[in-house]
Amino acid sequence: MLQRLNHVAIAVPDLSAAIAIYENTLGAKVTAPQALPEHGVTVAFVELANTKIEFLEPLGTDSAIAGFLQKNPAGGIHHICYEVDDILQARDKLQQQGARILGDGTPKIGAHGKPVLFLHPKDFQGSLIELEQV
Repeated sequence: MLQRLNHVAIAVPDLSAAIAIYENTLGAKVTAPQALPEHGVTVAFVELANTKIEFLEPLGTDSAIAGFLQKNPAGGIHHICYEVDDILQARDKLQQQGARILGDGTPKIGAHGKPVLFLHPKDFQGSLIELEQV
């Protein structure tokens, strides 16, 4: 079911500061920030040869990332994203095995313009998992 690691997402309290650190200190190439109101975040991606790092900054006080940052004010790893060939097939198989899909189970369009779903962290060793259809 799982293909390659697509990205590791880091919640950050200040997106501009995170971008500056990665660009200036680590010499990384970082994409321009992109607001995703339907997800309640602004994102930017550090582009690496073998994967990406996604920075997530809350877009409004109701954002799930705002809640995460209240518990972790300095930020931290928020989720891990894996690629799948068929997100609906993956969802159905996971549900049959007892895994919980967050939300109503309908994929949303993610930052890369592809369908995504999130899996409940209590079912995956405390890690929030995102699946993205490739």
